[in-house]
Amino acid sequence: MDAAFEILRMILPATAVFVAVWLIVKGFLDNEQDRRNVELKKSNQSAVTPLRLQAYERIVIFLERINPNSLVIRVNKQNFNAHQFHLELIKAIKSEYEHNLSQQIYMSYASWELVKNSKEEIIKLINMSATKVPHDAPGSDLAMMILNITSNLDKKLPNDVAIEFIKKEVSQSF
Repeated sequence: MDAAFEILRMILPATAVFVAVWLIVKGFLDNEQDRRNVELKKSNQSAVTPLRLQAYERIVIFLERINPNSLVIRVNKQNFNAHQFHLELIKAIKSEYEHNLSQQIYMSYASWELVKNSKEEIIKLINMSATKVPHDAPGSDLAMMILNITSNLDKKLPNDVAIEFIKKEVSQSF
């Protein structure tokens, strides 16, 4: 019994010392890992921030380019009939959108949803305008219809709403 008590008397303090050392070392290693993670995040942030700003810039350019007023002027050709012009407008919007799809990686979900909705709403506006003009009418008639509908809207254009939201988001983030 004395031998068991002596062994227990040696093992118990050794176990206590081992547990204390283990907790101290584990705490140190956890703190060191947290510090490394913070440094990694900081270095990644410095690399990603310019890309995010560039993405927001490109999306604002996209939204400005699909504004019906600038889109109609940019895409209009003298020899288009209304149907051809309608197709070219839709093609231009979709092409611009596809060109900027990758920017969604750097944007918030809410911003990207507004961009997608803007694109869809402007396509709807163009489609609605196209239904009010005969297919074989000159493209300028469709252009005038689009501009008239745009100017008579009671609310802001969807791309203007998206631009305002993006500007606000960028000013809060950077």
